[in-house]
Amino acid sequence: MTKTTRTAVITAHGQPSDPGPAEAALARLAAEVAAHLPDWDIRSATLATPGRLEHEMADDTVVYPFFMSHGWFTAKVLPDRLQGRSYCMAAPFGLDAALPALAAEAVRQAAERQGWPLAETHLLLAAHGSARGPKAAEAAECFAARLRPLLPGCAVSPGYVEQAPRVESAATALPAYSICLPFFAQAGDHVKQDIPQALEAAGFQGLLLPVTGALPGIPALIAAGIRAAALDQTAAR
Repeated sequence: MTKTTRTAVITAHGQPSDPGPAEAALARLAAEVAAHLPDWDIRSATLATPGRLEHEMADDTVVYPFFMSHGWFTAKVLPDRLQGRSYCMAAPFGLDAALPALAAEAVRQAAERQGWPLAETHLLLAAHGSARGPKAAEAAECFAARLRPLLPGCAVSPGYVEQAPRVESAATALPAYSICLPFFAQAGDHVKQDIPQALEAAGFQGLLLPVTGALPGIPALIAAGIRAAALDQTAAR
């Protein structure tokens, strides 16, 4: 008996001003996720590439939102673009219950490599935020709250690109033993330009980590999220 291959599409915002690099990066991530799901067809599509999402969809697809919150894109844009199609949507990447522990481990290892006692280290969570709604900031605040008990003694504070407190003001006067974790899925312009510029303007002397979506263990986490969404869909039938 031939086993039916399920399809999953990992989708992200992408970079509208230059879709290619973000699209290629998401495709590389999809290939890494596929290594954990050998019986699946793992595809990828950013919303910034016209028509790509619709082209990659198949019947009964699991859509994995590579987003940090359940905001405008997951609640409105994705359902509108997928109207009339057969799919189920996994929980957004940033809301995965396993993500805080994974991020906390990355912070602990970074502090150890620097020789910094965790109890004397400050973590700045650099997030997107939004002037249009509370969901993005709520997700970052919730993530920070879940990180604190996993990083005993380490102060954790958020800073935002698009709302107060801005990254620059949040980074001002931080101690030398400081780590900045960009709370983003992909390394777009905010991560490559806006956050480093804000940290430089603040005189930040600490360590800037890779974007959350590129931390070790992320492909396995996404694979588990896809698998869980498929099981939930099966149980609901």
